[in-house]
Amino acid sequence: MTRIAIVGVAGRMGRTLVNAVEQDAKATLAAGIVEPGSSLAGVDIGELAGAGKKGVTAVNSLAACVDDFDVLVDFTAPAVTLENLAFCAEHGKRIVIGTTGMSDDDIATLDGYRDSVPIVFAPNMSVGVNLTLKLLETAAQALGDEGYDIEVIESHHRHKVDAPSGTALKMGEVVADALGRNLKDHGVFERVGQCGPRTRDEIGFATVRAGDIVGEHTVMFATEGERIEITHKASSRMTFAKGAVRAARWIAEKDNGRYGMQDVLALGE
Repeated sequence: MTRIAIVGVAGRMGRTLVNAVEQDAKATLAAGIVEPGSSLAGVDIGELAGAGKKGVTAVNSLAACVDDFDVLVDFTAPAVTLENLAFCAEHGKRIVIGTTGMSDDDIATLDGYRDSVPIVFAPNMSVGVNLTLKLLETAAQALGDEGYDIEVIESHHRHKVDAPSGTALKMGEVVADALGRNLKDHGVFERVGQCGPRTRDEIGFATVRAGDIVGEHTVMFATEGERIEITHKASSRMTFAKGAVRAARWIAEKDNGRYGMQDVLALGE
């Protein structure tokens, strides 16, 4: 039985993770962490999630529950995540990271821990999204060098703070890698005014922020006479939460290293 701790347990994703752990027969809800100084410390985390009492109360630091869990699940913010990663490395814990909006420096810092802690890091934990990434790789290899223009369109709720989404960027990276391109060189993230016609090798991105959209991603391959679209739509955060719990169970048995959801789902080569 994998003992899971959830950081940010009072947030939208944290509450969903509580319910996802409760639904998994091979995992147990071991700890929940809220912000330092939060008035929610001491509250039963099941009640926070609307799932009834679970007998586990929220604490305001990892140190307060260090002996209670095996794997930490973190969907917070880059600076917080890196602090938690350092804690896990120091105390022999494993970590599943779904945090988005990380800079290149943040990811370099994360990579610095790959020899000292087992990590699953993925911009999207959904099983469906990770299958979609494999489909995109195949499509790009078949279509990308045959005159098809490639565009990535993503939509999320009004509260999302980073853009494009981590999932959209990952989709762009998968397509670019399949075509031997560098997304930093060929990604186009803004078109305003007299920007001129698109270039042959660019990969365009468009972002929508509105209402309560959980997450929608479409990659378009378009040429004269036809258009192919590969789309994933999430209607509930539970799909991400269940994937994170699956990743936590998987990483509990792994050695130090940085892994992705493709590894968890055995979708690699």
